[in-house]
Amino acid sequence: MSYYRPIVQTDPAARPEGAQRLAGGWTWFDRLERIERGGDRSLVAPEAVPPAILARLTAPRAAIAGVTVDRPRLMGIVNVTPDSFSDGGRFLAPDAAVAQARALVESGAAILDVGGESTRPGSGVVPAGEEIARTAPVIRALAACGIAAPLSIDTRKADVAREALTCGAGIVNDVAALSYDPEMISLLAGTGAALCLMHAQGDPATMQDAPCYDDVLLDVYDFLAERVARAEAAGIARARIVVDPGIGFGKTVAHNLALLRGLALFHGLGCVVLLGASRKRFIGTLGGGAAAADADRRLPGTIAVTLAAIAQGVQLHRVHDIVELAQAVRLWRATTLGDET
Repeated sequence: MSYYRPIVQTDPAARPEGAQRLAGGWTWFDRLERIERGGDRSLVAPEAVPPAILARLTAPRAAIAGVTVDRPRLMGIVNVTPDSFSDGGRFLAPDAAVAQARALVESGAAILDVGGESTRPGSGVVPAGEEIARTAPVIRALAACGIAAPLSIDTRKADVAREALTCGAGIVNDVAALSYDPEMISLLAGTGAALCLMHAQGDPATMQDAPCYDDVLLDVYDFLAERVARAEAAGIARARIVVDPGIGFGKTVAHNLALLRGLALFHGLGCVVLLGASRKRFIGTLGGGAAAADADRRLPGTIAVTLAAIAQGVQLHRVHDIVELAQAVRLWRATTLGDET
């Protein structure tokens, strides 16, 4: 099997005749890297790519829960947990979580992702009832106050997702990609909710013990391709599926970097691509200094990784620091694309 990674460009003035727009977005390509398992790699022109793959690479992506993705969008994180790796306990009280959510939207979040179970390395399972008690009041309150951004529930459990959808959520962000709870796929097939499928190797409790891949970029791509196909076969349209390579979920620093360098490959799945790298440990490891031990000191690295992903056409970015990231994205678009809106 051959894999095709677009060599993504951003300069509008350099775009030659015949270049292809990537996913209907702000980047383009006129060459691709053809990758074979075993190490063979070569550059090819778009006309050398199988038509079905080229169509998926170039087709404009549908809006996700009403949010258009013709420009980079930010997903604000609302953790209603006592133990999340970065902000655990800060927004556990419903009033604090609602206030934080409103502030994120006012600062530029296009989507809010509410989670009641930490999936940091080493974390255990939270009972569904407890997870519902944490998340449902927040989602219900946000939906009732008419907040502008659609709501996402970050869960791998069908019962939690069902309650969240009833309360007003329109997206299910499943970090287990339908592999944890067998009822999740049938639940989502019967709704119009969007679905995010994230790759993870192993359970959060053990995923960082000894992550191992034959080729992390291709292995993650194949996993997500299989998950998308399974969801589609169950009646969940590809147009409402988002894929996430799962930075930090069963990956070493080297694995994370390989995925970040190869992000453009995932556009070949024909789905919106989401990146969740905000404040992750590898940023502190590579950045050094106080950031190595303190997640709150990883904002500069988060901005760097986010802008690198935007340059590869990644549409959604799940982040903690909305004010700073929104400013960085606006400046990137103005200086790189000449887009000052």
